[in-house]
Parts: sequence; structure tokens; C-alpha cells
Amino acid sequence: MTDNQSIQNGKNSIFIRKASGEEELFETYKLERSLRNAGADNDLIDEIVKNIVGWLSTGLTTKKIYSRAFSLLRRSKTGAASRYKLKQAIMELGPTGYPFENLIGKLFEQQGFEVKVGQIIDGTCVTHEMDVIATGKNVQHLVECKYSSDQGKQISVQVPLYVRSRVNDIIDKRKTFPEYAGFSFSGWVVTNTRFSADSLQYGNCSGLHLLGWDYPNGNGLKELIERLKIYPITILSNLTKKEIQHLLNQDIITCSQLKSKPEVLDALQLSKTKYNALTNEINEICN
Repeated sequence: MTDNQSIQNGKNSIFIRKASGEEELFETYKLERSLRNAGADNDLIDEIVKNIVGWLSTGLTTKKIYSRAFSLLRRSKTGAASRYKLKQAIMELGPTGYPFENLIGKLFEQQGFEVKVGQIIDGTCVTHEMDVIATGKNVQHLVECKYSSDQGKQISVQVPLYVRSRVNDIIDKRKTFPEYAGFSFSGWVVTNTRFSADSLQYGNCSGLHLLGWDYPNGNGLKELIERLKIYPITILSNLTKKEIQHLLNQDIITCSQLKSKPEVLDALQLSKTKYNALTNEINEICN
């Protein structure tokens, strides 16, 4: 039994409140996992977990626990703090869903697909706006993105219902085009929040691909972003909201874009000290 497990057993009646309003038993392994995914080393993880566990009381929200853990991480002055704030960074992509659509497009691009975002395309019956179209060899993914700044929001069953009908209309039309001979098509619903039980049941039954913050288990949006290192620029602590908005307006969505095109930072007229701190942060996050 580890020290942290011993601490957990001593606090086995501590219930915390999730963004949805539901209560759940606090479990140290979830905090440890999130810190490890952010890149914190074992010593730092152990230090932060002991601090959090000693501070916990019943009824605390996951948001407050995250804020304390993030504050402790920042003291370490590592890129782990930036990566740890990933969920909040996604929430800060708003208020429109367009930057989120671009972020999802970058995830498909990183996996070798040719991507178009925000396209108006014909179906058999009507025209449709498709958020992301990702095309590979003899395959095309038609992606509906559902962005929300509310952590507790769930995608209801109505969303996969209407996405399934729209995708079917588009597929029926595209199958008549010679350039799509031999292609397979798939529909997707991607969200930065979670799916209701009914939406999961219908989406999976109808053949839609569902991608949520932590769904599918072990291969959700969070894991994909971390694995492919497609971090949004809202994760950066060395940029102000105004500077971030300027970059988003230029369709600069990810830290990897800033790393490959550092010249886009020239328009921000950063001091040498801030520029160096920012580029160091970008390199640490991307690496």
C-alpha cells in the first residue's frame, strides 16, 4: 500500500461535487493520473496529492480541487501546470464554437487526413453545414462539433439523432459522385463535454463515432490532445486574453502552430523577457 493509498483510506468518507452536480467519492488515483498525464514527476505528484488530501473536506467541488492542484503545479515552474489546465483551456476557446472546430480539424490533420472546416455541402434533400470534413485514402469523416463553456452540460439524444439524419443525407448524395467511388463514410459527434446515456446508446447503435472529453474510455478528447500534442493556445500562461484573442482571430489555434510559425507573435510586440518566457513555455508543452 502506498502512502497516498493510506491517506485515502483515512479519508474514505470524503465526497466531492462534480460539475454536473453529482457527488462522488474522492479517489487519489484520479488526481495522480491527471497530474501524471500533465507531465509531473512522481515526487511532485506525491507532494501535491498529500497537500490536497490534507485540505479536503466533504462538498468541495472538482473545480476547486483542480484550482488548488494547478496553483501547486505552477510553483514548480514546469510545463506540467499548463498541460494540467487543459479542460479549462478548451472552455476558454469560446464564445463561438469555431476555434473548437479548428482544433478538432487539427487533430484529424495530425493523423494524416486532409481537412476542411465549416463547409456547406449538398445532401440528397437539402444542403448542410458540416463543421469538419476529414478525407483520407478511400475514407471520409463527417464531423459535427458541439462546444460548450459549461462543464456540467451533457449532449442529449437529440444531437446524434439529427446528426445521423444529416450525415445519411450527405452520404446518399456523395455516393452518386464518381470521385467518391469506393469510399466509406462515417459520421461523428465531437464534444468537449459529455454524452447522456441515451445519446451514447443511440449514437453507438446507429453507427456514429462519439468523441467526448473522456469518452471512449482511455481514448477520449483529452487523451487524443495529449497523445498528439495538439494543445490550444488558451493553455498558455504567458499570454493575456487579448493576445490570445488576436491569435485566434488569425486562425492560430494550437501551440504547435506558434512553434512552427513564431513570426506570428511579432504583431503582439512582446517584450524580450515575455517573448523568451512564452517560447520556452511553448517548447516545453509541445515537447
